[in-house]
Amino acid sequence: MRHIQIAAASLILLIIFLPAALNAQSTEAATKAFIWNADDPSLEWGPCPEFLPDDCRVAVLQGNPEEPNADMLFKLQDHTFAPNHIHTSAERMVLISGEFHIDYDGQDTVVMNAGTYAYGPAGVPHTASCVSDEPCILFIAFEGPVDAIPVD
Repeated sequence: MRHIQIAAASLILLIIFLPAALNAQSTEAATKAFIWNADDPSLEWGPCPEFLPDDCRVAVLQGNPEEPNADMLFKLQDHTFAPNHIHTSAERMVLISGEFHIDYDGQDTVVMNAGTYAYGPAGVPHTASCVSDEPCILFIAFEGPVDAIPVD
């Protein structure tokens, strides 16, 4: 009888603690550090929304663009202009290469050089241009789902 009680208690403890142990393992796998380089050949560059220039590209670095907190690279070719648009999410940006200008409605032009950080509030119309002789590559961390909506 004592063996049955010990076995039953062990089974109950296993049932209680196994899900937590499995969850800890999957959380550990999901929190492993990793890196990307903007020139990494395995980075998957896809097209930008249709209203942006044809040779514009984006790459997902981390997260799901349909959910909050995705990190992206945005590439605009040299001497290229992105028309007026908004994002429903705020964006935190760091320019990796080129010289990039952002014109937010009612504000002075934001001039970004490699290493410059900029914050773009949600819902504020803006244009952007790569004014350098090399492509502009911009790291963008979105707070909400990723979108770009053209505005007049």
